[in-house]
Amino acid sequence: MPFASRTKKIAFFITLGISLVAVTIFLNVTWIIHWRAVVPVVIGIGLFAIVIAGLALNTVFLVREIRRNEQQDSFLNAVTHELKTPIASIRLYLETLERREVDEAKRHEFYRIMLDDTDRLLGTVEQVLKAGELRDGARKNWQQVDFSSIVRDALEVARVRHKLKAEDFRLVSEAPAELTVLGVPEELRIAVANLLENAVKYSGSRKNIEVHLSAPDIDSVVMSVRDRGIGIPRTELRRVFRRFYRVHAVTAGQIQGTGLGLFIVRSVARRHGGDAYAESEGEGQGSTFTLRLPRVHPV
Repeated sequence: MPFASRTKKIAFFITLGISLVAVTIFLNVTWIIHWRAVVPVVIGIGLFAIVIAGLALNTVFLVREIRRNEQQDSFLNAVTHELKTPIASIRLYLETLERREVDEAKRHEFYRIMLDDTDRLLGTVEQVLKAGELRDGARKNWQQVDFSSIVRDALEVARVRHKLKAEDFRLVSEAPAELTVLGVPEELRIAVANLLENAVKYSGSRKNIEVHLSAPDIDSVVMSVRDRGIGIPRTELRRVFRRFYRVHAVTAGQIQGTGLGLFIVRSVARRHGGDAYAESEGEGQGSTFTLRLPRVHPV
């Protein structure tokens, strides 16, 4: 929500709250003075019901605003950590290379670690920029895309990045024909990569991740990613795709993140005419995330 729009909305609800309080005082004074008159009492009861409804609406807005502020504070803390940690690491290794004589093998190891930290830093920045871009709603570079190719490439990149074996992170089912969707290739790659990264991040030390790619009907393409990780409480399944939202069981632990990954997944899916949703039996039971997109048939 743009800052100016949000400021206007807050000002409106503050004004509404003050007006409702004034009307409540007026009604109570009127009832005391005209308590024997039937018509003013009936009208007053109706107005009082409106006041109660307005106060309830105002309370709901304030609660949502408080939650949004809490989520934004959590997001700022997470982003600060995600930016500060790799920068501190890169600085440490650069200082070591500057001040000490390091053999060739160690030097290459330092370079590799710094490149990994740079990738992490770049990934965080791209997540924030992409989240803002998706909220703007601009469409560009739409074309027919082989979705199965995007999934296979993203899976291979994730395996290499996290040094996983093929049996730890595998494509267990794939539709036999080419799966073509209409959309922005870059956005689709980001959505798929976010789902895969999410599965790796929340799988714990033992990775057992399955990726399914199918066409349940002639008009749909479905990708699902199943892990055996920490799982999601059922009460939070519908919230995990919200911007800045992070599962409480996760925020209490050591798993870092910005709370934007799944928001980007669902935003990309809906922008392309599809959707994304999550399933889990509860904490410790693993999770399944599904991305559904409309399929097109090349002429």
